[in-house]
Amino acid sequence: MTNGLQIGVLTVSDTRTLENDTSGQYLCDSLLEEGHLLAQRLIVIDDMYQLRAAVSNWIADSAIEVVLVTGGTGFTSRDSTPEALTPLFDVDITGFGELFRQLSYEEIGTSTIQSRAFAGIANNTVVFCMPGSTGACKTAWNGVLKDQLNIEHRPCNFAELIRKGSH
Repeated sequence: MTNGLQIGVLTVSDTRTLENDTSGQYLCDSLLEEGHLLAQRLIVIDDMYQLRAAVSNWIADSAIEVVLVTGGTGFTSRDSTPEALTPLFDVDITGFGELFRQLSYEEIGTSTIQSRAFAGIANNTVVFCMPGSTGACKTAWNGVLKDQLNIEHRPCNFAELIRKGSH
């Protein structure tokens, strides 16, 4: 792809490091394989304010066009990604969570209801948030993100919206 996007990858975890973050690494490898550029990569503990600060910085950076967040979307007391990030959105992309859970249902059955995968647009930056498992990242990437971040995908894609500055 000649029109690769600048993408930040954020892993939300209290235990992962760059050495054992297989989910974040999968996303990094996949986006590079598709011709995108890895703008930044971070691991942030599951703390609502640290998470919000990290993503806010990327949203404010006009060079970062997409943010991929893995982790913190479950229902434990430490899972705060939805609460941290949805207030930052100018518009929600409700279809991402719906489609992710549909695809995930085919793989893990009803356990998919414990995923609060979601997405939105803030300051012309598209933010996709998915569960922290590598399997969930593969489902999201192969089932949704790969096509939606490809400017050549038809009939529509988010890459075109980003480049046109529609939000």
